[in-house]
Amino acid sequence: MIRTTCPYCGVGCGIVATPDGNGGAGIAGDPEHPASRGRLCSKGAALGETLSLEDRLLHPEIDGRRVSWDRALDAVAQGLRDTIDRHGPDAVAFYVSGQLLTEDYYAANKLCKGFLGTANIDTNSRLCMASSVAGHKRAFGSDTVPGLYEDFELADLVVLVGSNLAWCHPVLFQRLEAAKRERPQMKIVVIDPRRTETCDIADLHLALRPGSDVALFNGLLAELDRRGVRDERFVARHTTGLDDALVAARASDLAECGLPAGDLATFFEWFAKAEKTVTLYSQGVNQSSAGVDKVNALINCHLLTGRIGRPGMGPFSITGQPNAMGGREVGALSNTLAAHMDFTPADIDRVSRFWRASRMATRPGLKAVDLFEALERGEVKAVWIMATNPVASLPNADAVREALGGCELSIVSEAVRASDTVDACRIRLPALAWAEKDGTVTNSERGISRQRSFLPPPAEARPDWWIIAEVARRLGFGEAFAWQSVADIFREHAALSAFENDGTRDFDIGAYGGLDDRDYETLAPFVWPARTADSASGGRFFAEGGFFHADRRARFIAVAPRRPVHAATAGRPLLLNTGRVRDQWHTMTRTGKSARLAGHRPEPTIELHQIDAAARNLADGDIALVTSAWGRAALRVHVTDALRPGDAFAAMHWTAQVSRAGRINAAVNPAVDPISGQPELKHTPIEVRRLPILWHGTILARRPVMLPEVSYWARIRGAGYHAWLLAGVQPLETARQALSAAVRATNPGPWLEGEDGIAAVMSDGRLEAVLALGEARDEAARNRLAPFMAIGRLGVEQRNLLLRGGDADANGAWRGGEICACFGVSCAAVETAIADGAASLDAVGAMTRAGTNCGSCRPEIRALVRAARPRKAAGKAAQKAA
Repeated sequence: MIRTTCPYCGVGCGIVATPDGNGGAGIAGDPEHPASRGRLCSKGAALGETLSLEDRLLHPEIDGRRVSWDRALDAVAQGLRDTIDRHGPDAVAFYVSGQLLTEDYYAANKLCKGFLGTANIDTNSRLCMASSVAGHKRAFGSDTVPGLYEDFELADLVVLVGSNLAWCHPVLFQRLEAAKRERPQMKIVVIDPRRTETCDIADLHLALRPGSDVALFNGLLAELDRRGVRDERFVARHTTGLDDALVAARASDLAECGLPAGDLATFFEWFAKAEKTVTLYSQGVNQSSAGVDKVNALINCHLLTGRIGRPGMGPFSITGQPNAMGGREVGALSNTLAAHMDFTPADIDRVSRFWRASRMATRPGLKAVDLFEALERGEVKAVWIMATNPVASLPNADAVREALGGCELSIVSEAVRASDTVDACRIRLPALAWAEKDGTVTNSERGISRQRSFLPPPAEARPDWWIIAEVARRLGFGEAFAWQSVADIFREHAALSAFENDGTRDFDIGAYGGLDDRDYETLAPFVWPARTADSASGGRFFAEGGFFHADRRARFIAVAPRRPVHAATAGRPLLLNTGRVRDQWHTMTRTGKSARLAGHRPEPTIELHQIDAAARNLADGDIALVTSAWGRAALRVHVTDALRPGDAFAAMHWTAQVSRAGRINAAVNPAVDPISGQPELKHTPIEVRRLPILWHGTILARRPVMLPEVSYWARIRGAGYHAWLLAGVQPLETARQALSAAVRATNPGPWLEGEDGIAAVMSDGRLEAVLALGEARDEAARNRLAPFMAIGRLGVEQRNLLLRGGDADANGAWRGGEICACFGVSCAAVETAIADGAASLDAVGAMTRAGTNCGSCRPEIRALVRAARPRKAAGKAAQKAA
């Protein structure tokens, strides 16, 4: 039994892994971990299904050919050396990831900034929390998250801004939901243009106009001041700049928010009265060309009221990745140095002396979007990408792919064999995956936890820190990178945090600088700061001031609402917002391996308000072409009233491996915040039009199918097979011939034609593949046909039922994990339970187990229960009338 940490979101849940001796492991929540207390979300609970070596990069490659480690490392080192000799250090760039462990992050940052002489190292965390970093530094003088998770449970008012906590940070949502049940008087406000699942527990939903957050919080600041809700002592002793902030706030127009006056009044009233107020914010705030101003606008309200650093109060940034915070600590952002230091002369000198750097970077480097634009222009000649997939995740993604295609030296360290980015890079270095990695991560409340390996390294895969150190040694820097283990790196990282730190820097874990190997192996989770052995776990910041500006005061920041860089136009009148869905993670390289996580949202969709859909002659289930000034994507239409008219939403998970046409980031706006460099991922002007689809299809096959050119397809994982959902504009018979040939090419056996467009490949009674095609979309085809794939040998009746397109599940209730991924409970099963008398969430859980584990599906189950009540009431009324 190994205690480790989940590799998904920034909550940082503890996991107990029990290896099975066959390359797999049982996964359970760790009841002793302080962040999660034994809870896991659907993604974490399914981690055991993602451990196979299928799709793994297991050997070094150059130009698609397997090579030895020595040859690959020599090529990387020589390529970097030649690039620097010919073009200077700023022709080299690293792009790293919140999926790296802190020790990996530290090694990459040290090599780049201390020995290659460039700060052109940035992280994909630039896409999720850079605006928070900049906002914190403007307000506090440091990148400090003041509070702790327990503050959400202690608060009387929790304000969630731009955060679908229920889906993106489910375990923290569970803690909040439990606190609400225990104290019903607690108020929860959700501020989001979309009505998300998080609104299920909200007392008030403010569906503000996209981009109007600054106007809203400026209005709140002005109203709090008008009411006299000011902590005079705190403001006078610990802050500066209030007068200017109030002038800007009073000049803002709340009408920009597009909210009912009554809802605004309620929000202002609750905020004014509830001293214990926490404002949690996430990507809806950060991912904006005005993201830093949004962060400071909401922090201003907490500074005015002194609601910071005490139990149950404060602004709180929730990060998207498991180790985004660790990356901030080691300086993996291009505009920071290690241990929360900056590019000031004193900090540059301090870090240089500590590292004994041979070529110290002296100025900030390129931020993520700028970095790849410089690559496209040919200014960056060599790029090393680690544990991330920018060809899929960055905005204007097609331009990123083209930039990599023209790069002289493109290197990727990755665990997966095929991704949009791996396919675009010349040198491929096989890195360890989550279950094989050893090190530490930091969660959103500054909690540092051990990530421990519980599976052996497969084939030639190696730790990221080892790969970096080996390249450093070949470049002549071996003495500075002579670590023997991750414990060596952690000790160095901890020592640097304490080096010449007299309390003027927030990040200090010096208490752990002398940790021996055994203590490191058994290290329990702790919250920083941990400056000495007597104070080895920190708490909250700023309750009594102590900010990190030179005068030790916080800054109110005067901010004015700004329109997004690219506004809607007559030709592109809709505003696209991108984000996540419940059961998938980033670009699906891990979650895509789990069959049970595929059922909930199996395809890339574009969500549209019914008014906007009707105006474009679009119906639910149609295929639509989404176009912007930067690119296009084809997605399935989902009509909903959860959006404001004029808004659209699409998830960012689908890549060329799982839906070539569904890569929404190819169309996303690359504008950035001028301070943080964070992209405007929530605001892209688009138009949507219906594709003239002539046929729809479903393929289930045990072996991969090389599809012909079709307008739209999405691939998902099944239990022992893959499924493809397809649609096209060519004639049906043309598609049938091409798809039949593709299926039969890789799935040998007799080809059997059935009824209504069904055909199958059978081998010794086992179903190898099945194809269903027709002019109309058959949404249930995959769910009807999938049970046949689970039957070892089909009898005559079962084969005939298959070829008629029948359902192998006699009860018709098998529908995959559409509602509850933890227990594979379908929509149909929940609806059956409700029809059989389950009138509440708990009753549904008792009958089906749905909603009784991670809780991520509870909002959707509640919605089904609520929707059934009017139908039941109408049925009873009809019976009574009869």
